[in-house]
Amino acid sequence: MRGGDQSDAELIVELLTLLDVEELDADLYRGHRQPGGVGRVFGGQVIAQGLQAAQRSVEGKIAHSLHAYFMRPGSEDHPITYRVVRDFDGGSFATRRVIAMQRGTPILSMSASFQREEGGLHHQDVMPEVPPPEDLQTEQALRREEIEQIPDRLRQRLLRRRPIELRPCRPRDRLAPSAEAPVAHCWFRAIAPLPDDPALHRAVLAYASDMALLGTSMLPHPVSWATPGMQTASLDHALWLHEPFRADDWLLYATDSPWAGHARGFNRGRIFTRDGRLVASTAQEGLIRRRD
Repeated sequence: MRGGDQSDAELIVELLTLLDVEELDADLYRGHRQPGGVGRVFGGQVIAQGLQAAQRSVEGKIAHSLHAYFMRPGSEDHPITYRVVRDFDGGSFATRRVIAMQRGTPILSMSASFQREEGGLHHQDVMPEVPPPEDLQTEQALRREEIEQIPDRLRQRLLRRRPIELRPCRPRDRLAPSAEAPVAHCWFRAIAPLPDDPALHRAVLAYASDMALLGTSMLPHPVSWATPGMQTASLDHALWLHEPFRADDWLLYATDSPWAGHARGFNRGRIFTRDGRLVASTAQEGLIRRRD
């Protein structure tokens, strides 16, 4: 992502364009490429574009969950196409399958479920007590403080501006990490106002939900994705959407990792609005392999 000389509003327009999949044929879409993208496609982008494609095929029902498997890394050098399969349309629920393809090869498979709005029994977890976002530094500001320690190979990627602002509640030194409990909290939001389109807000949250999650399983170990020889990648990703929200308001991402082993780390996440509503939950297993 370029981001160096762009305003907040311009970065958000770029994100909205990225997530606005192009219809090629019935249930066939093409995702836009990230301007200036280099190397591997961000997994959250593929998930969000796949969700957008699935949402285009459903009327009268709202996405409430998705389950995705990453099969191959996507390349920023080529566009991604999305084939939607309409598996089920019922009175209350509908299900869709989405296959993301690049140059004729599948890179992600995803199932998504939709439900018509209805009431029901309700309970939820209590939001953790954390500092408000105004009392915290942005992740970008924290990285600028350690710019001299950031290797040249990582500097451009780490310091680039992004359309999603992150404010970690307990910053970690990713260049010289120490062992910590596998629990983390981070505020996030889109850096400029978004249109009043609930489907778009769900897609933006799906995009952001792949941030600040996989690293939780590395917290008990003195490593991070920036550690030399460390290989990390999302293997799968699940997202449950519980309540309405706005992705341009502050959301708290509370993550934990109950297990890691066999070069894999398992992570869970809960996403709360500022007033304490639990609006989404996530789960992800990722590759955390150290090559010495």
